[in-house]
Amino acid sequence: MKIIMAVCGSGLGSSFMVEMNINDILLAEGLNSEYEGAHNSLADASAEQADIFVVAKDLADSATHLPNLIVLESLIDKDELKSKLLAKITK
Repeated sequence: MKIIMAVCGSGLGSSFMVEMNINDILLAEGLNSEYEGAHNSLADASAEQADIFVVAKDLADSATHLPNLIVLESLIDKDELKSKLLAKITK
C-alpha cells in the first residue's frame, strides 16, 4: 500500500484534517485499496515515510527534502486537493 502523507508545522490540526480529506477522496475514487492517508509534522517527516507528501503553500520552501510534493494554496479546498492528488496518482 502506498502512503500519502499530509504534513503541517505541528503534525496535529491541519495535517490531520487534510489526511481525512485524502482518505475521503481515495474512498470516493475507489483508490483506498492502493493508497492510504497519514499525517505528520514537518520536523518529523522524512522521505522514506510516504510515497506522496501534501503541504500548505506556506511550508513548501521548508519541505524541499520531501519527494513527490503536492503544494496546496488552500488546506480547506477539497476540490484543489482532489485535482492535484489525482493528477499526481495517475501521472
